[in-house]
Amino acid sequence: MTCSVIWEFAVGEAERAAFERAYAPNGPWARLFAQGEGFLETRLLRSKESVGTYQTIDRWASREAYAAFKGAFAERYDAIDEEVGGLSRRETYIGLFDEIEV
Repeated sequence: MTCSVIWEFAVGEAERAAFERAYAPNGPWARLFAQGEGFLETRLLRSKESVGTYQTIDRWASREAYAAFKGAFAERYDAIDEEVGGLSRRETYIGLFDEIEV
């Protein structure tokens, strides 16, 4: 079953352009995820109601694929987080969601 990992970020005005590059569907996060089997896509959303609020949605073919990625790429994940993690004032893990297919 396809799943999505969702995060929310609060980003200051001075960091917004760099944040959008880092978390975009072609940014370093998505390029890392693409190395994992079962990665489908990253989406970056910018709030129209709350200035500086973003959400990322990382889609995976299954929870197992996401778990395997986390295990195999933990070191590189931490390195990217160290590099670009400071671009946001707040980072909130929303959760891991199963996609409903009717």
